[in-house]
Amino acid sequence: MHIPTILVLATGGTIAGRAGSATKRDYRPGQIEIDAFLQEVGKLGLNARLIGRQIANIGSEDIGPAIWRELYDAAATASSDPAIDAIIITHGTDTAEETAFLLDLTLPASKPVVLVGAMRPADAVGSDGLRNFAIAMRVAADPAAAGRGVLLVMGEEVLAARDARKARTTGTNAFAGFPRGAIGLATPTTLDWLGAPWRTDEAPRHHFPKAFPPAPILHAYAGMGADCVTTLLEWGARGIVLAGFGDGNAPEVIRSELSKAVTAGVMVVRSSRVDAGLVDRDGQDDALGFVAARALGPAKARILTQLLIAEGVTDPAEAQAAFDRR
Repeated sequence: MHIPTILVLATGGTIAGRAGSATKRDYRPGQIEIDAFLQEVGKLGLNARLIGRQIANIGSEDIGPAIWRELYDAAATASSDPAIDAIIITHGTDTAEETAFLLDLTLPASKPVVLVGAMRPADAVGSDGLRNFAIAMRVAADPAAAGRGVLLVMGEEVLAARDARKARTTGTNAFAGFPRGAIGLATPTTLDWLGAPWRTDEAPRHHFPKAFPPAPILHAYAGMGADCVTTLLEWGARGIVLAGFGDGNAPEVIRSELSKAVTAGVMVVRSSRVDAGLVDRDGQDDALGFVAARALGPAKARILTQLLIAEGVTDPAEAQAAFDRR
């Protein structure tokens, strides 16, 4: 029987955190090194050969382009290495959806790539880290996990990177998927896929950028004024993602200023501050030059906006096609 070889790229987070108490609420993420973590995993008797590499050991609120580059380089190399069957990335939950989506857009879909985290530190009562990791191993070791893009495992659900978002501040069921919910259900010993792979042997959809262009998120609120946009332009924004009301709405003064920004060469993407729902193109988008984020929330819409700008995309229609793609 083939024993899969899985590269484990560790970045820290709660899954590597300690509180110093079984019941203490406060804790420090990124306290356990990957070698020590894998020693604990080894006690579970799971059927895989694990190779650990420490990329970082921090809370995911501090993850950004430098660490993304290291993760991408390591994962891309492993994707072309015939000795590696799959890749697992341990990650904090705060920005897991952004890292997962970025890698989903820039890595080939030829091998399983699975992000996994935890909501409770390793020494807490009911810690979920080792169980989540065991489930991630079960998913990564399944050849049928390839062709689905980057996956995120939390609880007993497998979510596609494009769908996954952190929907709750606490609790082990903190993640949800939109527009698709879970695409698979798993335990450490069972795995049921809820559909067939849809990206079999697909090449990377976008290049990993040399630099991430500035593209802030503008959160809509009642009574906001034009200075909310002009300040971002003065700062040097090359893209702006609107986390708008409802299905991407904003006060008329904001829409007017954003349209001026488009004229000045800034990509403007309408997303929503609402947790779930589609932001479709409206009747004014063509005239104003806006892009509709469709199913992407603001955090992931910002990632795609940055990649498009870095690739030199300036045509709103071309950008819209990228947001429409599933």
